[in-house]
Amino acid sequence: MNKILVTGGCGYIGSHTIVDLIQSGFDVISIDNNSRSNVDILNGIEAITGKKVTNYSIDLCNYEDTKNVFRENRDIVGIIHFAAYKAVGESVSNPLMYFENNLGSLINILKCAEEFNVSNFVFSSSCTVYGNPDEIPVTETSPQKPGESPYGITKQMGEQIILETIKTNNIQSILLRYFNPVGAHPSILIGEIPFGKPANLVPAITQTAIGKLPSMLVHGSDYPTRDGSCLRDYIHICDIAHAHTLALNYLIERKNKVNPEIFNLGTGDGYTVLEVIAAFEKVSGTKLNYTLGPRRPGDVIAIYANNDKAKTELGWIPQYNLENMMDTAWQWELKLKNTAI
Repeated sequence: MNKILVTGGCGYIGSHTIVDLIQSGFDVISIDNNSRSNVDILNGIEAITGKKVTNYSIDLCNYEDTKNVFRENRDIVGIIHFAAYKAVGESVSNPLMYFENNLGSLINILKCAEEFNVSNFVFSSSCTVYGNPDEIPVTETSPQKPGESPYGITKQMGEQIILETIKTNNIQSILLRYFNPVGAHPSILIGEIPFGKPANLVPAITQTAIGKLPSMLVHGSDYPTRDGSCLRDYIHICDIAHAHTLALNYLIERKNKVNPEIFNLGTGDGYTVLEVIAAFEKVSGTKLNYTLGPRRPGDVIAIYANNDKAKTELGWIPQYNLENMMDTAWQWELKLKNTAI
């Protein structure tokens, strides 16, 4: 089997992608220092797939430790790089931490890919690279505006680092710009485990509904959108995960026409914060305790994807609708209430 290294494999998107990779016939190892994840999620992966995944609990910002993983696994044929800090608000308050972690880890993993001749590289990018777009939906060729947060800037800089690096070696790369991953695996054996107060909308909704949080604040009610709240493209985590497997196969089979290839991963539909709350209330039968508050620094007003390229080139078709997303997120929250994870 082809061995794939997934960095951040114990994280939300990483864990779901590992499941999809294994179910698609790949052998997978993970690097995750578990500073923002829970190693117990590997038990859920094993329960779903029947495969035990090895995780190396090292910091990717330590080059020698990272290099040792490649020395031990010389049969790696592809890398999917997720590992990064991702909270917009935290990046605004602590930008240097984000630049050091997100860019340092990327540089080290690229150095190892080059040294150990791993030629297939999929990068976890983000729709934040578009900033506040002039027109929506955004396509892969939409101009990049200034990043609205240090987190978004690290994704813009990360893409640029990859672009310049692959000019000098044989690494083939895909940049996946995804929108807002939500929900949980339909088995409800793995899902999102926020650390601290959730910075993302859906875990904030579910934690409020279950009573972990007393109430939820909607950041901004005066945006130029349908109802005044921010508008985003929410995509089920399993749809996002499967796109990574498709992207990896696309590279392995050398179907890429340019290097790097760029794909938007979103449903192509935009929903406001208040519309997402309404969808959750419908599927859960639970009235959410929320209030409208001021805008949050770093938030983009409105963005959603044109996903035509991913559909055409990768054959990627999202399978889950908004109510599916909210239902699996809620079922996962209910499970967390009754488990040790």
